[in-house]
Amino acid sequence: MLAAVEEELGAFARPENVIVTDELPKTRSGKIMRRLLENISNDQSLGNTDTLRDPTVPERLRERVHDD
Repeated sequence: MLAAVEEELGAFARPENVIVTDELPKTRSGKIMRRLLENISNDQSLGNTDTLRDPTVPERLRERVHDD
């Protein structure tokens, strides 16, 4: 997967790692909460998660990201 990114976009775009997940943090309207993904990646506070369809998703993602 990482090699495909490097081949298509170039070495500068190759991510450090890739985590495959069953679900992303989405609002009830289906929009992905990119702010939460950034906060999880940077090990910051999640902030308000009240509008999420499933409020347990960000914490499960945080565990996967920071356990590796």
